[in-house]
Amino acid sequence: MLELDDPRTAGREIPSGKLSVRFAWAFFFASVALFLIAAYSLNWLTLALSPIALASIIGYSYAKRFTPFAHLLLGWALAISPTAAWIAVRGTIDSEIPLLLSLLVLMWTAGFDVMYACQDYEFDRRAGLRSIPAALGIPRALWIARLFHIQAFVALILLYGLTGLGWPALTGVIMVGILLIYQHTLVSARDLSRMNAAFFTTNAFVSMILFVTFSTAVFIAR
Repeated sequence: MLELDDPRTAGREIPSGKLSVRFAWAFFFASVALFLIAAYSLNWLTLALSPIALASIIGYSYAKRFTPFAHLLLGWALAISPTAAWIAVRGTIDSEIPLLLSLLVLMWTAGFDVMYACQDYEFDRRAGLRSIPAALGIPRALWIARLFHIQAFVALILLYGLTGLGWPALTGVIMVGILLIYQHTLVSARDLSRMNAAFFTTNAFVSMILFVTFSTAVFIAR
């Protein structure tokens, strides 16, 4: 397995031997079965679309072997969650709101995953894995990550405008914009030493800020 040779991921459970491959396969099949049962119990559309969700999650794991756009595939795999939740509750897609939220998650995730993949530049090239940093180099990859995050912020603005929520949501939009700018000041092509702060800490704050501010706005509106 390639992860065995990557010093950044060698300590994870399967490469380090903490979990066996047999256990991982058993857990995988059990999870798939539980997922399909849950989809069936909700409504016909969730069941019909469940193979797409499964293919998205499973396919991402192999994406770096075939395409440098694996970052977008990861974004897609996470981005389908908001729309899937909407379908699970309503049984249909009757609004642009979940689609904009999914677009936001797609571009936000792709942006920070491109940044994070810069750490694996040398290993990816040596192992023949495909990524935007490996294909274009770290400086260009960081610019592409910025472009993705600009697109994510535009989607967030459109989401705010479409929902018509009040000042708490607007506060969240502004704070997320500031955090995204700050995230990109923490790393550069010459210095990736603060990548953990840019990746883990900043993204955690973005998630919490959006949850708190938009939830508050919905509560006030009702």
